[in-house]
Amino acid sequence: MPSQPKPSSKLAIEIQCASPALEKSLHTIASPLLLKKWVKAATHHHGSLTLRFVNAVEGKKLNRAFRNKDAPTNVLTFPYELGKQALCADIVFCWPVVQKEARAQGKTVKAHLAHLVIHGCLHAQGYDHEVDREAQKMESLEIKLLKKLGISNPYLAP
Repeated sequence: MPSQPKPSSKLAIEIQCASPALEKSLHTIASPLLLKKWVKAATHHHGSLTLRFVNAVEGKKLNRAFRNKDAPTNVLTFPYELGKQALCADIVFCWPVVQKEARAQGKTVKAHLAHLVIHGCLHAQGYDHEVDREAQKMESLEIKLLKKLGISNPYLAP
């Protein structure tokens, strides 16, 4: 299992939005600078990460193609390379799903998005939650990283 993430200044972070309207909506919640701050807090590798924000149609298409699920999901992580220090991955967020989940869970969209950014970055670094032991390790790290960013435990009911 990877070591605990430490901030990296050698990480190229690209932010993409599927449309100008989606970009405008996203940036009312989190600026590119804030998104990059969250990524750097969770990532100890150098390399390249792309955060792509998509609509429900693109989210559904990607989830169907790569996970055989016929619905959009909040976040999909596509790690292409993970060496001792180098990382290359795409993390795709379905913006309407992120917003809907935040409302349903009684959280702010900003806090939920921060959690999903951290979650996606951890997946890109080899963390997973398929078995209980790995899930507990990943969740405790998410909680710790979010706390450092001033965001409460996402696994507690509001």
